[in-house]
Amino acid sequence: MKSDLFATEHMAQAATAPGMTLQNSKSIKYAVNGEMHARQGSMIAFRGNLQFERKGQGIGGMLKRAVTGEGLPLMAVRGQGEAWFAHEAANCFIIEVEQGDALTINGRNVLCFDPTLTYEIKTVKGAGMTGGGLFNSVFTGYGKLAVICEGGPIVIPVTAQAPVYVDTDAVVGWSAHLTTSLHRSQSVGSMLRGGSGEAVQLMLQGEGFVIVRPSEVTPQKATQN
Repeated sequence: MKSDLFATEHMAQAATAPGMTLQNSKSIKYAVNGEMHARQGSMIAFRGNLQFERKGQGIGGMLKRAVTGEGLPLMAVRGQGEAWFAHEAANCFIIEVEQGDALTINGRNVLCFDPTLTYEIKTVKGAGMTGGGLFNSVFTGYGKLAVICEGGPIVIPVTAQAPVYVDTDAVVGWSAHLTTSLHRSQSVGSMLRGGSGEAVQLMLQGEGFVIVRPSEVTPQKATQN
């Protein structure tokens, strides 16, 4: 049987070492040797002896997710084998977190990560319910974290002299030591006239970076008839 479908770049190769690698721009391959963590429902294929178990976040995490509709629903993957992960054909990126690093990522953008990383769901300071009620996952420790992004991400440096203002629906993540607060860019008069649709942003101050996606709307699954 012959087809471009069977070209080398499309073929899954046996892993040479444990851990995650990019299968292609839309999926992650993880060679599991013990345990790893992934977004619930993100596994698209596996081979070997693997078990998948829903991972709880504790009462606090469950409460925050219920209030906001966001959070990070996880599953633990245990055993020996290989698994592939993806989410709605979003672009995949691998971030290597080193000891001493702290990265905050929106739960909707987390795909999978090494068990050597720890995470904690935290309220984004300054962004109350009027700012989307943001609850992000702060990752620390060391290891690899796979994130997803609808479209090509934009990484914007943040400096003490130049704070950055981002739409809460477009932000993917940022350096966790940055200071966050709400910023209103629209006058009361403009709001009374209907506004521009860009009334409130999240302001990030300090030294670091912020990642945004080129979209303000979470993709909706097509309605099934």
